[in-house]
Amino acid sequence: MSRPHVLVVDDEEDILELVRYNLSRNGFEVEGVGSGEEALQAVDRRRPDLVVLDLMLPGVDGLEVCRQLRQREATEDLPVVMLTARGEEAEIVAGLELGADDYVAKPFSPRVLIARIKAVLRRRKAAPPPQDAPLERGPLAIHPGRHEVRVSGEAIDLTSTEFRILHLLARRPGWVFTRQQIIDEAQGEDAAVTSRSVDVHVVSIRRKLGEAKDLIETVRGVGYRFKDLPL
Repeated sequence: MSRPHVLVVDDEEDILELVRYNLSRNGFEVEGVGSGEEALQAVDRRRPDLVVLDLMLPGVDGLEVCRQLRQREATEDLPVVMLTARGEEAEIVAGLELGADDYVAKPFSPRVLIARIKAVLRRRKAAPPPQDAPLERGPLAIHPGRHEVRVSGEAIDLTSTEFRILHLLARRPGWVFTRQQIIDEAQGEDAAVTSRSVDVHVVSIRRKLGEAKDLIETVRGVGYRFKDLPL
C-alpha cells in the first residue's frame, strides 16, 4: 500500500522541516515548498493526497492558492489543511468558505497536526450519506424523510431551520462549518437566517437535544461542527 503523499507549503524553513520530519516519521510521503507559486506548480506536476497550506505566504498567498485549487476541475476536491497564526479568525473563515477542510493554528503540536491530517483523509474517503438517508450519531437519530429527530429513542421537536442546521452538521462529522455556510444551507422560504441568529438556533438545538447537546461543538470565532465520533 502506497504512503499518502502530502504537499507542505510554508515559507518558514524551520516549520517546513518540522512538519516534513514528523509526517515522514508517521508514514507519509512529504514534499515541501516555500511559496504559493511553487505549490501550484507542484500540484500540477503530481497531485498530492492532501495539502498543508500556510496562509501567510509571499506573493500568491494561501487563500489565493486555495481559491485556484477549488476552481480547477482536477483539484476541486483536493483536501486542504490550513496553517494559520493565532487570531486570524477572518482568514480562517475565508479559507473554510473557499473550501479548505480544516485548520491548525500556529504554534502547533505536530501530533495535533498529524491527527487533523488523518481525520481529513478519513472523512474524505467516507462520502457523506445521501440527503434523505437516516443518520445515527451516538444517541442521536435523524430521519430526513420523516423530518424526525430522536435522542435515545425520545422524539425531539425542532423547527424547520433547526432541523436543517442539525442535519447539515450531522452529515459531515468533524467538518467545520462557518456561520455563512450554515446560513447558505439553512435558509429556506420560512426562515430568515443571519449570522447572529445561527448562534441562537444552535443554542436552541442544544437545549432540545439534552444529553446529546455536546455533539455540536463550537469552533470559536469560526462556526460549528458535529463531534467526530469514533467508529
